[in-house]
Amino acid sequence: MTQIKQKDPFDLAEALGALEATPQTLKVLLADLPESWLDFSEDAEAWSPRTVLVHFIHNEQTNWLTRTRVILSDAKDKSFIPFRQMPEADEYPPAGTDQLLNQFAKLRKNNLSAMREFDIKSEDLDREGEHPVHGTVTLRQLIATWVVHDYNHTHQIAKSLAKRYIHAVGPWRDNLAILDL
Repeated sequence: MTQIKQKDPFDLAEALGALEATPQTLKVLLADLPESWLDFSEDAEAWSPRTVLVHFIHNEQTNWLTRTRVILSDAKDKSFIPFRQMPEADEYPPAGTDQLLNQFAKLRKNNLSAMREFDIKSEDLDREGEHPVHGTVTLRQLIATWVVHDYNHTHQIAKSLAKRYIHAVGPWRDNLAILDL
């Protein structure tokens, strides 16, 4: 495995660009699929693509920007409010794929606009907040986690979509590593 040898490969502009791409990536993956594909889950513990999309929306509303504001604030208490991974069922009534994708895209656009308005300087990236589980974290770590969180769940969606055909691929299964994840 290749190891990244850069001291700090984090670049704020690149990170925000990666975050900006996620709504379109999800639209390409999901927009024209039958609704049944969005509700498919490989097992009772795995999230369906629809569940992941709701999780993305919930994060945009309650997590990333909220925690960024805490870190950048002048308040003495930099504690983050504990975050629920998923909203209560009644917080998100059933919605079609296009509606969810559009809601996510709008929220992400607004959040990235707010991030750019903060005019974050390199020294701001070392400012700290207090995570309820992980302890002291920096703004750099929060934003990097936001980016990797997007990739993590985009992978999760792709895996769920692929596993719909786990048996249909027949002997080619050995060549399709995503089916073994």
